[in-house]
Amino acid sequence: MPTRLRALSGCLILLAIAPLEAANPAAENHSLEVLESGVAAVNFGTRGWPIAYSQTLAGPLFALQPLVSALGGELEIGPTRQRHELRIGDTAFLFGPGAVTVTEGDDIKLLTQAPVAGAGGTQVPLDFLQTFYGNLLGFDFEWRPAERQLLVARRPLRQLPVALDVVTLQGVTTLVFEFPERPRYHIKKSARAIEIELIGDRLSSSLTRPFPADQFVRNVEIGAEGIRIDLAAMAAAQDYVLENPFRIVFDVLRDPSGAAAGTPLSSPRPTGQRQGVRTVILDPGHGGADPGAKAGDGEFEKDLTLALAKRLETRLEQALNLRVVLTRDHDADLPLDSRSALANQYKGDLFISLHLNSSPNSAARGAETYFSSVDASDSEAERMAVIENAGDPLYSLHLMLWDLAQSRYLGQSQSLAGLVQAELNEELNLRNRGVKQAPFRVLLGAAMPAVLVELGFLSNPLEKAKLEDAAYRSALVEALVRAVSRYKAAIEQSSAAPAEFSTR
Repeated sequence: MPTRLRALSGCLILLAIAPLEAANPAAENHSLEVLESGVAAVNFGTRGWPIAYSQTLAGPLFALQPLVSALGGELEIGPTRQRHELRIGDTAFLFGPGAVTVTEGDDIKLLTQAPVAGAGGTQVPLDFLQTFYGNLLGFDFEWRPAERQLLVARRPLRQLPVALDVVTLQGVTTLVFEFPERPRYHIKKSARAIEIELIGDRLSSSLTRPFPADQFVRNVEIGAEGIRIDLAAMAAAQDYVLENPFRIVFDVLRDPSGAAAGTPLSSPRPTGQRQGVRTVILDPGHGGADPGAKAGDGEFEKDLTLALAKRLETRLEQALNLRVVLTRDHDADLPLDSRSALANQYKGDLFISLHLNSSPNSAARGAETYFSSVDASDSEAERMAVIENAGDPLYSLHLMLWDLAQSRYLGQSQSLAGLVQAELNEELNLRNRGVKQAPFRVLLGAAMPAVLVELGFLSNPLEKAKLEDAAYRSALVEALVRAVSRYKAAIEQSSAAPAEFSTR
């Protein structure tokens, strides 16, 4: 039978359901070399009790069981004592002696050192306590080795403002609750309602106007102790968080399974790990009344990008047997935000926007590849984004939409950008202007890995002459085909995340 240790009555603390902050990614297990061990004192307000500890090269380890009993939770240890489950509230964390990882569902976090079996039962490092009882439940831990004391204190009550944004897009109502810092909270779901209950924090903001009518969300109430979302019948919701700034996000839509309101979506929101590449969306930059960059003799960017896109469409279909969709196949006006919307409509797996560059410096040359980010990587990238985004009266809204849609694809977008840039640099001997990031409007809202490629400078006479040559354009296209092929192979043949792909 497994061993169970329950919290003392009156000490149970609900756990905030939120992704944990990762510990040191370079964690190593130094726990085999114990420098000293013994009994320390835990001081918690007016209370205190002894606790077994060990000192290693990586830091102190403390017996977990007495802390669970005092601070709240339930610890279950398997028959072989290798599988440990710490349950606080309705969330379970799995770990074991000798392993530096702790799992919460599909989330895996690293510790500075592995827990060990020692005096007083399983001993855990200080960052284990800070993560599960500190950051989420509002405790501070301080180890004083000279006095052999572990000080535990509750953090003071915080008053946090909250802002609500509501976006309705493509049949989904998205509620975004933004905080200046991560609150301590618990999410409770019931029939037709979702509640965000604060733990040790209070909200200082409330809705100043009635919630607007919506087909899926009936009402939102914000009070000092939490937030309540009332859902329509047959609505389903899934929550996730975004960082910097911290936001709790709910996607609410009609539940295809017919389950009760408030239940998780039967088809979870994509995690950003693409399972294959079948459909590629190609976006020839500019078009219609927007000619883009102009060469000295009147050649327009919009014409060359369309020619490149059509050639790339043919080669991707021939070489990789992919379905390819062009956002425009002739000289037509097409709003920038409509391009990513079209990509989503066709359920693209990749979005590639093709452009040609221009500069007051006629000697400027080379290719550069961008993936989208709210913050530009440098002043030149920021300048390029301003030019491409000109005339967008809803820029702030588009940035928020991008953040919701693109945040989980940033790693893949960066990997694809690196592959594209590597092929252009190596195969065509182009001047390497690098992989950059900027808030390009054309990428906003694309729910897939998305890049923008500047394939050369029309303002440079030598590079312009190359770009007007069909053979050179074919060489550019082949470089892009190889980049997509490498990305596709890495996605489909490796379990590694795209962000870990090598560019060569």
